[in-house]
Amino acid sequence: MFLLGTIVNGLLIIIGTFLGKLLHRIPEGMKTTVMYGIGLSVMVLGLQMGFKSENFLIVIISLVIGAVIGEYLHLDDKLNSLGHWLEKKIGSEGQGSVSQGFVTATLIFVIGAMAIIGALDSGIRGDHDVLYTKAIIDGFTALILTTTLGIGVIFSAIPVMLYQGTIAAFATQIDRIIPAELMDSFIVEVTATGGVMIFAIGLNLAGLTNIKVANLLPGIVVTLLAVAAQYGYSLFF
Repeated sequence: MFLLGTIVNGLLIIIGTFLGKLLHRIPEGMKTTVMYGIGLSVMVLGLQMGFKSENFLIVIISLVIGAVIGEYLHLDDKLNSLGHWLEKKIGSEGQGSVSQGFVTATLIFVIGAMAIIGALDSGIRGDHDVLYTKAIIDGFTALILTTTLGIGVIFSAIPVMLYQGTIAAFATQIDRIIPAELMDSFIVEVTATGGVMIFAIGLNLAGLTNIKVANLLPGIVVTLLAVAAQYGYSLFF
């Protein structure tokens, strides 16, 4: 079953959120310190991912063009509007921002190499080990995030399953069409571009900035196009 790893990933995010909800009654001062700790950890993770780039110019170009597209489309506002709509539907005002929890958790869980590699392994070889590992990490992260950001984290399971499930469903076709060398370059540069976004999320969690990270998301698509262009150029020149 090629979707098994994706389903397990989604379920562990949900379970982690419920466990985090049980621990939400911690003192406000402790919540603040925990949030700073999460922010710092996420920043370090983002830096590790960002340093993996083999051509950082691609990362810069992707983020700049992606930011222009994201701002034009108002992606961050739309994601937050969806979060606010969910907040009204479940009546959780005063229990943590559903919007912030949903957007922050979605960006953390979706951006990164494990989601892509794991989904491809699930779809091509039926090997779910990478997604199982990611599921454990995401479940624990969901638990921690929920203690400070609230129940909104649970809704991140939906885009995670849709994203990874789509890649897994088309994995065989992707593997057949895209050369292995090009795919490796995709993963490296997408990881690096995503790492910068993860670093920005960490800055936001630590309360140092208020960057609209969702508006940078088109940069992922731009990265794919830039890597493909670089690969094509290398073949002909």
